Amino acid sequence: MNKILTKNLSKQNILIDNHGRTINYLRLSVTDRCNYRCTYCMPEKMKFLPKKDLLTFEEMDHLCSLFISRGIKNIRLSGGEPLVRKGIFKFISNLSRYISNGDIDEITLTTNGSQLKSFSDDLFQSGVRRINVSLDSLSEEKFNQITRRDDLNNVIDGLEAAKKAGLKIKINTVVIKNKNLDEIENIISWSHKNNFDISLIETMPMGLTDKDRIDQYISLSDVKSIIEKKLTLNDSNYKTSGPSKYYRVKETDGLIGFITPLSDNFCSSCNRIRLTSTGKLYMCLGQNNNIDFRNLLRKGDEKSLNLAIDSAMKNKPKSHDFDISHKNQTPAVDRHMSVTGG
Repeated sequence: MNKILTKNLSKQNILIDNHGRTINYLRLSVTDRCNYRCTYCMPEKMKFLPKKDLLTFEEMDHLCSLFISRGIKNIRLSGGEPLVRKGIFKFISNLSRYISNGDIDEITLTTNGSQLKSFSDDLFQSGVRRINVSLDSLSEEKFNQITRRDDLNNVIDGLEAAKKAGLKIKINTVVIKNKNLDEIENIISWSHKNNFDISLIETMPMGLTDKDRIDQYISLSDVKSIIEKKLTLNDSNYKTSGPSKYYRVKETDGLIGFITPLSDNFCSSCNRIRLTSTGKLYMCLGQNNNIDFRNLLRKGDEKSLNLAIDSAMKNKPKSHDFDISHKNQTPAVDRHMSVTGG
């Protein structure tokens, strides 16, 4: 197990990019594999990365330790579906030592909810206290159409199991113009009734799918206007390490967040970097530039790893390249969301 001291970090060690943004949030995709095939995310016949290309959990732990020593305070695990990778709970338990000694604030996780019925207790016991659950419809028919899987009841049961285990839950809903726009108010009310916060997300042009995203995309500014015909949204000071802009709903006293990478991008306050399951570090979700940490890690050269982190800070872009402006448009980013995680 790595033993890297992270107390009393010097100012030059803390990660600040060329645009003056402090980088303290690492999103780690532990696998690109997923048991769903959401239409806005990937095609039905998805080609996943060879397992031989993946970092071991020991290697992921080493890299996380290195980033923590440089000032990372929050780690979010994602996929793909992170809970389908064997050994995930031991990995989280080991990484939780940095919560215990105060070097990081928390380890959170994004999941499609399909495994929560079986593994919620394991998640809590490993050190996770907050999870985001992707849920785009409460209609069995629409859920099936969006995910290409008949699994809604299992996800609902999993959410109940997660509540009982003591996990704080936020629902993530991608708003799809031609699919679930008409039930957004219902999803908000249902979430708040169950004491779940919720974030709405604009569909993002990443990787080729079976669908044209211009047919799926709707600005959350327009969605907010629709919601406000029925609900009162009051400004909120609530903030997480993620990009949601939160409001408190007067009628439910629950929180609703808006993640708007296209209609109102939040790049000026970006505090995130993303590490893939193969060891590639992406400085921006919406650009293709990356640094391969796997080869440096396997050479055992700590100095080169730290120099690579410095290089990442110098090359982190000011903003992403996302664009949805016309039909049959090739995505600016050719990799699928499941490669780098949400």
